[in-house]
Amino acid sequence: MRPDHSFVIPAYGCSPHLTACLESLQAQTAPGSEVVLCTSTPSETLSRIAERFDVEVRVHEPNAGIGRDWNAALDCASRSWVTIAHQDDVYLPRFVERTMATVSKTPGASLAMTGYSELLDERIRERSMMLRIKSLLLEVGFLGRDAAASRSSKTRLLRFGCPVACPSVTLGPSLSNLRFREDLRVDLDWDAWIRAARLPGAFCYVRDRLMLHRIHGESETTAGVRDGVRAREDAEMFASLWPAPVARLLARAYATSYEEGGHA
Repeated sequence: MRPDHSFVIPAYGCSPHLTACLESLQAQTAPGSEVVLCTSTPSETLSRIAERFDVEVRVHEPNAGIGRDWNAALDCASRSWVTIAHQDDVYLPRFVERTMATVSKTPGASLAMTGYSELLDERIRERSMMLRIKSLLLEVGFLGRDAAASRSSKTRLLRFGCPVACPSVTLGPSLSNLRFREDLRVDLDWDAWIRAARLPGAFCYVRDRLMLHRIHGESETTAGVRDGVRAREDAEMFASLWPAPVARLLARAYATSYEEGGHA
């Protein structure tokens, strides 16, 4: 039985890692997910790759940034559960199997997230200080459980930063109308999870490392740190979660960490 699940890939330009991403989607132990490439930058190369993997390409316009790309990708999905698969990342074989098994046993689940490792220069990094910090922040909300259902527990895991890896997230049917803010460049996922946390439905957490998130110097996050956008957007997120004095303190601490080279 095919899973009621879609992978939508916001493909921008011609990533050298897209083929590896698609190969990983085809290697899932629970086969049959819908896979759609969504792009505002169509090309012959992208069409050839799509043909090779027998996946549909949908073109949207205009090229208006990462938020528009992600929202257009969500609009391409035709199944109930949707993962925005980032074109540079790799999904391990049991990603769909474990994610769908977890949400199926959690009544009212609204989204699921998984553990992940980092992919740096084709080397898998399972442990790093940042990964340990993010795991700790997640446990602040989940407290050892597989699901967090209350608004307070869901919000709590987001109050000190965003420990949720966006490409590990699978959105459920109750969040079918959730869209990313297109005026944000870096924290659009954190903002979306904050809004989702305030809605009914449980967040599910699969602690197994089920994907590899590529780390490289050309990402929008890295650019946002460099030009100050990350600090401004972080300040806005903290202000939505904390009283003003605490929000300013946390935002200042994060900004200092960027200056010292620590990218969250």
